[in-house]
Parts: sequence; C-alpha cells; structure tokens
Amino acid sequence: MANQNMNQQDSNRRINPENNPIGNDPQKKKPRFNIYWIYGLIFVSIVGYNLFRGVSSAGIQTNQQKFYEMVKQGDVEQMKTIRNKKIVRVFINPDSLTKKANLYKQWLNTKEEEKQYEAVVKSGKPQLYFSIVDDKTFAGQMSEFYKKTGVKEVPDSPDDEGELFGQIVSTLLPILLIGLLFVLMMRKVGGPGGGGGPGGIFNIGKSKATLFDKASRVNINFGDVAGLDEAKVEVMEIVDFLKNPKKYTALGGKIPKGALLVGPPGTGKTLLAKAVAGEAQVPFFSLSGSDFVEMFVGVGASRVRDLFKQAREKAPCIIFIDEIDAIGRARGKNVMMSNDERENTLNQLLVEMDGFGTDLGIIILAATNRPDVLDSALLRPGRFDRQITIDRPDLVGREAIFKVHLQPIKISQTLDIHKLAEQTPGFAGADIANVCNEAALIAARKNKTAVDMSDFQDAIDRVIGGLEKRNKIISPEEKEIIAYHEAGHAICGWYLEHAYPLLKVTVVPRGSGIRLCPIHTQRTISV
Repeated sequence: MANQNMNQQDSNRRINPENNPIGNDPQKKKPRFNIYWIYGLIFVSIVGYNLFRGVSSAGIQTNQQKFYEMVKQGDVEQMKTIRNKKIVRVFINPDSLTKKANLYKQWLNTKEEEKQYEAVVKSGKPQLYFSIVDDKTFAGQMSEFYKKTGVKEVPDSPDDEGELFGQIVSTLLPILLIGLLFVLMMRKVGGPGGGGGPGGIFNIGKSKATLFDKASRVNINFGDVAGLDEAKVEVMEIVDFLKNPKKYTALGGKIPKGALLVGPPGTGKTLLAKAVAGEAQVPFFSLSGSDFVEMFVGVGASRVRDLFKQAREKAPCIIFIDEIDAIGRARGKNVMMSNDERENTLNQLLVEMDGFGTDLGIIILAATNRPDVLDSALLRPGRFDRQITIDRPDLVGREAIFKVHLQPIKISQTLDIHKLAEQTPGFAGADIANVCNEAALIAARKNKTAVDMSDFQDAIDRVIGGLEKRNKIISPEEKEIIAYHEAGHAICGWYLEHAYPLLKVTVVPRGSGIRLCPIHTQRTISV
C-alpha cells in the first residue's frame, strides 16, 4: 500500500510539473555538454604531435660522414629520405650486419641503446638515421658523391612520415587557436555576470528579464505574505483582473497599467511581487533596474524595447522591475551629474508604458525604497496609476510574520508569539526573519532541543544593539554615572503615557560601545 502511494505521488509529480519548485524539475536536469573538452583534447593532441613528431624511434643516430664511409664499403642496402622530418633512414645489408656487428655496436653508448639496436635489427626496420638540412641539397650532395667516388648508387625512396597530417595540423592550428580565443572572449562577455546575456556580445541589447510561466512557477503565494493585508488587497485586485477581465470591463473599467510598491527596506516589497508571480496565471517577467544599465551606449533603451516586445508576445502578462530608482531618477535636476544613457533608458520606458503606440494587457509592477528621487513623469496616472505604500507592520502584522518565520523552527511550547510581537516594535519583516534565525543559532550554541523565550530575548538584543562587550573595563565611578543616566531614561519611559513600556535596563555595552537610549532601541535601555 505504501509503495502504491509513493508511485501515485511520483506520477502526480510527473503529471503536474507546476508543483515542482523552480530548477527542481527532473526533466530539465540534463547533463550539459561542454565544448571546451573538445578544444582541450584537440589542443593537447596538436601540441603533443608537434613536440614528439621529430623524435626518431627507429635505429641509432649517426652522421653524414660515417654514412659516406659505409656507402663506400658497400654496407648500405637502401636509404629513405624523410622530407618533413629532415632525416635519412639507413638500411644496412644483412651480411654487413653479421660481419660488422661489433663495429656498429661501438657507436652505442648505453645498454638501453644496445637493446634497442638488437630489437631494430630483428624487426627489419632501418638501423641508422642522421639529420640533413634539406632533402634537395642532400640529393645533390649524394649525386656529386657518386660521381667523385664511382660508388654504386644506393636506392633512395623519398617518403613523408605523416606529411599530410602535418600540413593539416600546421594549417588548422592557428585557426583553432584563434577560434578558441574568440569563443572564450565571447563567453567572458556574454556569460553569467557578463554584459551580453546568454547569446554573448551579439545579443547585448536583448532583455535580461527572467520569465516565469506555467513551466517554471514561483512557489510563493499570498498565504506566505503576512502583515501586508492592505497592500495585498490592492495587488490581488490586479491579479483578479487578469484572471477575470470581463468582470471589470463589463462595467467600463480599465485595469491599472502600473503599480509602484513603496516602503522602507525589508518590509516585503519583493516578497509581495513573488506572491503575485505565484498567484497570477499569466507570464511574469522579473528583472532589476540595474539590468538595463551597461557600459555600451544605447543598450538600456534597446533592452527596454526588447522587454516590451517579449511582453507583447506573451500578453496578458506582468513585468516586475525591482529597484526602479536605478533608471527612474528625476531628469534635469542636476546638470553636472546628468547621465544621458540613464535618461535615454527612462525616456524609452516612459514611451513603452504610455506612449503613442502602447498596447493593453501589460501590467508593470515596480518596487523602490526611494520614491522621492523618481521622475514625476514616471509617477503620473497612466503609467504608475497606483502607489502602494508598504509600511513596517503593526502588532498584529508582526505576530502574523512571526508565525510564518517560526514554521521551520523547532520552538518551545511555552513560547509566547504575542509577547515577541510586542517586544519588536518597528521591526520589518526582514528584521523579524533575522531575529528568528539568530534565536535558532543561539539555542543551537547552547545545545538546546528547542528554541525558547530566552533565546529570542538574546536575539532581539543582539539585533538591536549588537554583541555584548563583557570584557570592556568600566571604572566604578563611570558605572555609577551610567546607572544614574539610564535610570533617568527608565523613569521617564515608565511614567510617560504614550512611551513604549520598559522591558530591560542594562549597563553592559553592546555593538560599537555607543550608549543607546530608549529612543534608539525603542524598548531596551543599554549602554
């Protein structure tokens, strides 16, 4: 029964690839062929051939003068001129091999050469060889030698050992090396982190947006986004319009062309965009504002055009531009610091969002934590119709965020999540995630089986003020002054009606050693 259930789950995964997270589809994990192995093998083969082709493996080496003496004595049966290696191989008569064996052995220097010579004699290969400058020059010298001495001419059979292969190698070697360098340069420019995207420098004007569709969906939905109820309502309306457009068009309504997510860092702007990508049943293009910027002139505007061209082909769809202030800064405010390339990119973006030939069906989401620097033409209705403000969560929102981030953590049964939310006013979602992670690390450092309230207290203090500096020496007089000073803060915080309730008073220095007050720590008085 268990095996049947496992098989059924496996079949469901194969039938529903959308349930798999991005990059975990087993059908997409195919071994990638690397062409550089072929280049490496070719290069090693060529280098090895050129290094070792001139080394003779047949016979022992002699010189041209000894060769003339052997020809006079009639010991040479045949010679073979190797043109491409500039050597001459010599075959000795069998009778001379037996009669003058000791003579030839005198030329040998080591026992290994003697063994090699005996093996060559038995194999019938040429026994001797010597080097020449040029085959034509050597042929002329031999003809003069025959005329002067009257010796019978020795048969010569010119040959080229691997000349065809040598010519091919000498011709292709420069081409292969230049091609390898060219491929490496293109890969360097167009690879990960390069400027040209997957296609190299020739596709440098192409958009670098990541497309999420039915084949590769984001496994985050609105249920994973906590503490942003008002922002979710506005964003969910856009998603609902894409799913049910007739519901709004029947009453004459038009979908907003763009929504700008504005808020401090860490409040969940990008997380909300990921939830939109997971919930929307339409293609989702995701990229950063810095992806438009490049060292080449005109690339930013070209990438904007290519992005919207792809979006029109996939319409209806959503485009998400994170950190849009990288290209959306106000124009003309500072002439000395103006950037024509960025302004050209912004101009092209403005035209594509709401220009003369704009199309319907493309919704643009953007996120920034600096709305004050954006151009006014970018923020007008018709481009970004809505500005969705995402503030730091309140008490209820922090408690919901804690519940989300505590799911993978093994917590104690006595942990009070509501109290944790009360102790973290002003914390954004990223800060709460950091507190949960720090608490788990502190509990693991103490060899605990579960994370309890004391670990979260230490984690909150560490996130607010930094590490404790217990080894810092403070004189008793300074401690007394600090105690009076902090006691005054504590009394004010205790009796003021609208101040945060006092939780902790300490004289232990933290972080950089700066004495922190309740205004800075919001709930903790420390030194």
